[in-house]
Amino acid sequence: MSNPYFEVHSSPIQGLGGFATRSISKGTRVIEYEGERISHAEADARYDDHESPHPLVLLFTVNEETVIDAGVGGNEARFINHSCDPNCEAVIDQKRVFIEAKKNISAGEELTYDYSLTREGNDDDEMEARFVCHCGSKNCRGTMLEPRKKGRGRKRNNKS
Repeated sequence: MSNPYFEVHSSPIQGLGGFATRSISKGTRVIEYEGERISHAEADARYDDHESPHPLVLLFTVNEETVIDAGVGGNEARFINHSCDPNCEAVIDQKRVFIEAKKNISAGEELTYDYSLTREGNDDDEMEARFVCHCGSKNCRGTMLEPRKKGRGRKRNNKS
């Protein structure tokens, strides 16, 4: 089933992206982020961000017990790219994840949200390079990882 709000095609940000097929009003739930629901331990076993030369950003943390793996049974939501100045946001509602417009979006505009990848205590410049951001916004922080902060643990992004 195709999504009524966007279609997937080549993106200037990264690979494929989701592009609005019509105007989308602020507050619209554009799509639910779908995939196999797994534990954090299973997610860590499937994807090793430290070893993969090009880590796939397909995991989305729902809560302390559950991660959605869009690489297994996922839908078009997995193609919505990261931006440091996004027009959408991820909203968790009753253990479901929705991508929602945070401002009015014009037809043809690429849909984006901030992946908000948090860091492990030992994340370094190499990890920043692995999760490099290509959004091109004037507020771009250069990485999909959050800015360095003391005492922060890792969460999978709300789409890791």
